[in-house]
Amino acid sequence: MGTVIDVKTLGDDEYRAAHTVFRGAMHHPPADDAGWERVKPSFRAGRAFGAYVGGNLVGTTMSMHMPMTVPGGGMLPSAAVTRVGVRADHTRRGALTAVMREQLTALAAAGEPLASLRASEYAIYGRFGYGVASRGRHVEIEPKHGRFHPLAPTGGQVRLLDRGDYAKVIPEIYRRIGHRAGALQRPDDWWALTFHRPGEDEHAIRAVVHTGPDGDDGFALYRPERNGTRDEPWGTMLVVEDLHAGSAQATAGLWRFLLGVDVTNLVKGWLRPLDEPLELLFADPRNCRTKEIEDEAWLRVVDVPAALSARSWAGSDAVVLGVRDTILAANTGSYRITPDGVSVVDDRPQLECDVAVLGRLYLGAVAPSTLAATGWLTAPDPAALPAADALFATGAVPWSGTFF
Repeated sequence: MGTVIDVKTLGDDEYRAAHTVFRGAMHHPPADDAGWERVKPSFRAGRAFGAYVGGNLVGTTMSMHMPMTVPGGGMLPSAAVTRVGVRADHTRRGALTAVMREQLTALAAAGEPLASLRASEYAIYGRFGYGVASRGRHVEIEPKHGRFHPLAPTGGQVRLLDRGDYAKVIPEIYRRIGHRAGALQRPDDWWALTFHRPGEDEHAIRAVVHTGPDGDDGFALYRPERNGTRDEPWGTMLVVEDLHAGSAQATAGLWRFLLGVDVTNLVKGWLRPLDEPLELLFADPRNCRTKEIEDEAWLRVVDVPAALSARSWAGSDAVVLGVRDTILAANTGSYRITPDGVSVVDDRPQLECDVAVLGRLYLGAVAPSTLAATGWLTAPDPAALPAADALFATGAVPWSGTFF
């Protein structure tokens, strides 16, 4: 007889137990009372799910409502899926599958066409229809070698913020500056957790703001870490966790400040956009080293017709795309995509893919022809690939830039 898994939407009195299950799956102890009070407001009614076995909560997932910028600049309702975990003594028994399916069904019913997440392990989420939609790179710069070239953008001012001003200043800058496809709106609960991290020194995160001719137009959040060596015992590394700028001048100004902080022997940028031209700011571009490139945001198209209709399309020719979805069957079908819009049709698909592959395609991170060449997408009509490449092209690299 198989294990009986009871999946349910969690109530207020179950949130803390769910958080404990998640933290245990990540090898962390339960949150203390102060830590829980900081996290608790991010749990919202109807957005957390749990898997019970024998009356014990063994698996969980939740999401936050964080609308996403899609190609063309529109904003689409989106769920930021997070705190996914299964107790170590109940893994690989169906608990994760049960809660993830329940969550997707609920998101579809609630009218959220997109869901995104950050994957702790690559192999888990493709089976639930998620695909890698954006990637980022980890960069390292040694300040002593990081001299900008003479014509690098200048101007504006950079100031350190007092701790009490973080919540008043930074979210407003983020809302005001432009964002690329994949960016998420950040609710107050998200900012609160960013500025006050359970279990960390409340002064660990530091903030700077760039002010240009039209006012504040960029910010960086960073934290110092001791990085001393035998030769430099007082060395400190700055880890840049969040940097957004509305202009090239603001980008240069923020990085120039970070590289000019005294007693710093290394500056690290975490999951920066692949097309951020950091190297080109330096007299010697080799001083900016890419240490690793990895997946950033994973995307799940929950409502295929709504998501396809919400983004813009380029090119000049139409393509019929067939989509398969084994979890949300209503998504399975053929979609005629043109530069002017999308319609559901009965036509035979020219290209076919699983909904997880559509997640890779949707924001423009990779061309259909590339996915066809590597076996992720099939092309009953190979002649349609150039037209599909043109349709999905966005001219910009997608990037979320928001960890959750």
